[in-house]
Amino acid sequence: MDVIVQTRTQGPWTVVEVAGELDLHTSPPLREHVLQLIDGGTEHLALDMTKVDFMDSSSLGSLVMCLKRMRERDGRMVLAGVAGTPMKVLNLTGLDRIFELADSTAELPSD
Repeated sequence: MDVIVQTRTQGPWTVVEVAGELDLHTSPPLREHVLQLIDGGTEHLALDMTKVDFMDSSSLGSLVMCLKRMRERDGRMVLAGVAGTPMKVLNLTGLDRIFELADSTAELPSD
């Protein structure tokens, strides 16, 4: 199952819309897509997770790898619209304090 629905530009942000379940099988293609964007010069990246209804701990490694790569390039990565099980996973692991979170893509910082 594909998890990347669409990649679009919103102001200074490259927004990757994600949908479905993030798990051991679906997070590697998402990670590769995001890393290609970062390596291609994207400086402001938002993952729109509004339509992600499940996320397991194995997908956290992919997200952390992407965040690390973005920070190495002095970029900014935001997780937008995280709720339900995905937010519980972030809270339980303490990663809600590591990732920058936005309620929605409409709330992305303008700088």
